[in-house]
Amino acid sequence: MHRRTVILAALLTLAGPAALAPGETLAGEPDRAGVIDPGDRPVPSPEQRAWHEMEFICFAHFGINTFTDREWGDGKEGERLFNPTAFDAAQWVAACKAAGMKMLILTCKHHDGFCLWPSDATDHDVASSPWRGGQGDVVREVADACRAGGLKFGVYCSPWDRHEPTYGTDAYNDFFVRQLTELLTNYGPVAEVWFDGACGEGPNGKKQVYDWDRYFATVRRLQPKALIAIQGPDIRWVGNENGLAAETEWSARDGKWYPAECDVSIRPGWFYHAAQDAKVKPLERLLTIYYSSVGRNSVLLLNVPPDRRGLFHEADVARLKELRAALDAAFATDLAAGAKAEASSARDADHAAGGALGDAGETFWMAAGDGSSPETWTCDLGAEKTFDVVMIQERIALGQRIKRFRVEVRDGDGWREVARGTTVGHKRLLRIEPATARHVRLVIEASRGAPTLRRFGLFKQPG
Repeated sequence: MHRRTVILAALLTLAGPAALAPGETLAGEPDRAGVIDPGDRPVPSPEQRAWHEMEFICFAHFGINTFTDREWGDGKEGERLFNPTAFDAAQWVAACKAAGMKMLILTCKHHDGFCLWPSDATDHDVASSPWRGGQGDVVREVADACRAGGLKFGVYCSPWDRHEPTYGTDAYNDFFVRQLTELLTNYGPVAEVWFDGACGEGPNGKKQVYDWDRYFATVRRLQPKALIAIQGPDIRWVGNENGLAAETEWSARDGKWYPAECDVSIRPGWFYHAAQDAKVKPLERLLTIYYSSVGRNSVLLLNVPPDRRGLFHEADVARLKELRAALDAAFATDLAAGAKAEASSARDADHAAGGALGDAGETFWMAAGDGSSPETWTCDLGAEKTFDVVMIQERIALGQRIKRFRVEVRDGDGWREVARGTTVGHKRLLRIEPATARHVRLVIEASRGAPTLRRFGLFKQPG
């Protein structure tokens, strides 16, 4: 799909924030017990925290490639090729909601330069197509459908433009900012702006020198709450297009909060191809992707390409429903809810061990130490219960702290390890061999400062 050249950060090297001294002071915005000042460690912005909470979002690759059966267009395609016969953005949104997705990002312009909105900057757009008699606007219909359906809306706009004659010259930056301005002023709130790093040869044989600072400033000015992704300062590319995060996935990187987004397509291709109708990823593969992205401190961006009708294909919609049903069944009952918890230490009574049980709200456990020694958090389930999924969440408003942990169950007079991991962050999900126990404990072997635990959950997958 996209050739990523991480110009801005070049896959930022990991740099640990300075450890806090013991006795962190209560300060900042209030919650039930007051937010503990994270000191100088990186923390997410409110917008980044909301992005983490979405967990699962949709990419929709749609454009002239849909009608040429290609992945990358060359910019020479005739505008009259674009003519979806039954376009229905509400159907897209309904399928996303049924899958549990929280945002839809539309490819408003791909590398071929064809615009899914009537752009004053070019005639290579929907206004030159026969669709809706030249009066249509895909971006508007999708943005409106998202707003009506309760989804956030995001825009992908390719800096690489194989149609525009000024590409490869300084004038192209003016052209691109003009198009960005149209997208960011005419369609209501935009939650995410997605730039990739593809950069081909211009008509004069020169590569375009993108004015990233100007692009970012345009987004900040017109949509100050929007996060800038991939080629941007707010969200980074995970490093592959398979939807898989690393086993060790830090959001706190190089002194800033820079979390990973995992992009992958539900089909082999990113745009719709009829020959791939029978090649939609199987349910078990999608579950593996989910546990390896959402379950590894990342957000899953799953591409669902609309077909030539302008609809999500029936095969894709059916698989999305299967995925949602499987996830709902797996996480229907938290076996740790209602348990009794204790910990090796607690900062104070308001951050005791019990704050990590139940739905992840504002309560959390926080150890009293400084992270230099291991800490344990233990729960008594009241009776033996069988589980095969462990959920761990940190209080990321205070930064990402846990570096290494293990999960153990009481086995006779001792403890038996059933899972082990490194980073946690917003959420860590571990699928394990079924374990039956009454007592379960989390041993935090190393952390950057006093560890926090927003939620600890245990689940049993069906079957």
